[in-house]
Amino acid sequence: MAKNQNELCVSIPSYFRCPISLEVMKSPVSLSTGITYDRSSIQAWLDCGNTTCPATMQYLSSPSFVPNLTLHRLIHLWSLSHTFSPPSPRLVHLPSLHSKPREVCSSLKNILDRARKSVDYCRVLATSDDFLDSFVKLMVKCDDIENLELIFLILNLFGGEKIQKLMNSDFFPKFIVVLRNGSIESKIAAAKIVQKIAIDKETKTLLIETPNLLLELYNLVTSVPDSSIEAGLSALIAIASSKSTKTELVKFGIVKKVSEILCDAGRSDSMVIDRSLEMLEIMSTCAEGRASICEEEKCVVEIVRKLMKVSDKATEHGVTVLWSVCYLFRDEKVKEILGRSNGLGKFLLLLQSNCKPIVKQMCGDLVKVLRVNYKSCLGVYDTKTTHIMPY
Repeated sequence: MAKNQNELCVSIPSYFRCPISLEVMKSPVSLSTGITYDRSSIQAWLDCGNTTCPATMQYLSSPSFVPNLTLHRLIHLWSLSHTFSPPSPRLVHLPSLHSKPREVCSSLKNILDRARKSVDYCRVLATSDDFLDSFVKLMVKCDDIENLELIFLILNLFGGEKIQKLMNSDFFPKFIVVLRNGSIESKIAAAKIVQKIAIDKETKTLLIETPNLLLELYNLVTSVPDSSIEAGLSALIAIASSKSTKTELVKFGIVKKVSEILCDAGRSDSMVIDRSLEMLEIMSTCAEGRASICEEEKCVVEIVRKLMKVSDKATEHGVTVLWSVCYLFRDEKVKEILGRSNGLGKFLLLLQSNCKPIVKQMCGDLVKVLRVNYKSCLGVYDTKTTHIMPY
């Protein structure tokens, strides 16, 4: 009996594949996050101006990478004794546009399950033009929420550039349907897709012009799970580049909501805090956003408290927000708040730390602004240490 075609395929170890291209790596290199990519793929990612690790979305402490010689040798030894024959696209079954919703649902569940379990199968989906063409047509015609959720979960397995090529004018309204009526999992998938495809000005414009998209992403930020908050903030950060978009978000109450997130004593997810501070940094670049930040005294106090306690990136975002409202635009109210909350002490500590030069420069500017009131600020120190003065 002839062997099944799946059995004839060579199973490639998942760690031999580049997380971006899903191909066996020819020149594996590792980022500061510890994740390994093929050199050409990660270089293209960095050349586009990205500052995060594609697999984890963590900010990179350094854009440099180092060759993973051990993995390179393992791949070489493995390739000497194996040949790769990918699964046939014909093994991927997608229902017709005229199929009943239950049949479509069953087929999509099967595709999603197989794609999550097999990198090979997922790669076939992403490289099969026939499948992708049928998939997009199905998505555009689909009105059943359960099937739309499954479509977005499958779509989220693809890379941003691949998804971009599938888009048309009927693509974007489906985001609203899922974000408004879907499960938390599918809403998160939709938000992540927004973040993935918002890589150029044209796509960002199309997303922003999609009616109610900003509102639905904001509503996702107000959800309970940290994962939905992070996904919503990340999507909004990716598209909030225009003044009108920032102003709209201020009207929704994004600064107040982010303030509540930061002031939540029970919250420990560093990624959510990072994203919250990054959102405030974006809001501080418009007048309406700065005014809203200045009205949230607890938010300013919490930013100061979190400096040097979460991550280097969070500290950078926090300092930038305070520098923008206090130094660049000289808001007297924030200046007073910083004086009462030991902002001067924190900025002096940062000046002596190993933070980035730009952060030190902003801290130096803030110290100059606050120095006129440093005597009152010293009141928060223990009297035994007040003799230690930088000026």
